[in-house]
Amino acid sequence: MKRLRGAGAVLAAGVVLGCRDRAEAVQRQSALRELVHQRMPALEQVTGLKFKRDPAVAPRNRNQVRDYIVHKFNEDLPPAELAGLQATLRLFGFVPDSLDLRESFADVLTEQIGGYFDPDSNTLYVPTDIDSFIVRTSVTHELVHALQGQYVNLDSLLELKHANDRRGAAQAVLEGQATLVQTLVMMPEQRLEELPSFWEARLATMAQQRRMPAFAHAPRWLRETLIFPYLAGADFVRWFRTTHPGRQPYGAAMPVSTEQILHPDRYAAGDAPLELAFVAPSPDTVRYEDDLGEFEIRLLFAQLLDDSTEDQAAWLAGGWGGDRYRILGPGFEALVWYSAWDNSAAAARFAKGLERAWARRPSALAAVRRWEITRLTIDGRPLVRLVDAPVGWAGWSSVPRITLVKTR
Repeated sequence: MKRLRGAGAVLAAGVVLGCRDRAEAVQRQSALRELVHQRMPALEQVTGLKFKRDPAVAPRNRNQVRDYIVHKFNEDLPPAELAGLQATLRLFGFVPDSLDLRESFADVLTEQIGGYFDPDSNTLYVPTDIDSFIVRTSVTHELVHALQGQYVNLDSLLELKHANDRRGAAQAVLEGQATLVQTLVMMPEQRLEELPSFWEARLATMAQQRRMPAFAHAPRWLRETLIFPYLAGADFVRWFRTTHPGRQPYGAAMPVSTEQILHPDRYAAGDAPLELAFVAPSPDTVRYEDDLGEFEIRLLFAQLLDDSTEDQAAWLAGGWGGDRYRILGPGFEALVWYSAWDNSAAAARFAKGLERAWARRPSALAAVRRWEITRLTIDGRPLVRLVDAPVGWAGWSSVPRITLVKTR
């Protein structure tokens, strides 16, 4: 009897708690909807865009947030693509061989995310474990994405395959606009031209984010590529708003490279990257192909030349004009990377910097591998080629060639 009464008490308590939890969930969702409707007029005023429909809003716990992150990650990077990207990051020296990219990415984003907008369901999801200020900030930011999704196909921009740099530029516009608009809506007393540089605040932002353990232990490449679109993108969008009043940086106006994000004057001058393409046939099995772009080349130098300043990394990557790499071999063992440069001085500077940086990679000391850096000229354009592969790689006798598909 005691056991039965005890069980009944526990059951009754569970029913009460369940009812209370449901009531709190209803109140939370109602408060989120009210916040969304409060924010929408200010967002329309700042962006110059009108909501065509109201986005839905729903709370999510951290397990649901992580499940969503992993689901989207797997959608974007099925097994073959993930294997190729991981091999790329390891061969370039961006991440250690032991890193599980999916797990690291999911850990960092689960820890960092204060909300996310799902274009498929037109729903803004907000974690239940964040404080009220973060809720207001996150809802404001994600509502900008909801608004963007009514004027541009977000998936078509962010699902670009093997166009890493162009995708990075598009993401910088989307996240940069959301960051800038969020700031102006939440601090209406701020004038656009008086805002400090977002990119210059990067180190302070990084220091703040390092208080979070998953972010603090993530590789530099992951930390930097997560922050870049928000901060560098916000500076570009502010420049665009000032120089192109009343226009949106979408469609034909969308930047096509991280070089254009970092240097708006190159965007204004129409300085688009060269398109490089490998010439068939390949001497080995092609496992993965993509490009880095100026921003990730900067990261490469900052990662490998740990005694250099960020200014030096930017200087060595300056004058980038396009690049393309391939990962080859059944075991993802060979890297062939071509980069084009604006002039011979930029190519020479990059080649010398790359020689110094590549020699510092741990694998550069391995007797079973060989690497070489070669300066080339194709159709009058200066290029640099890096090959890093096992000593016995069959491709050494017939290194993959590149062609320029179009010129600027």
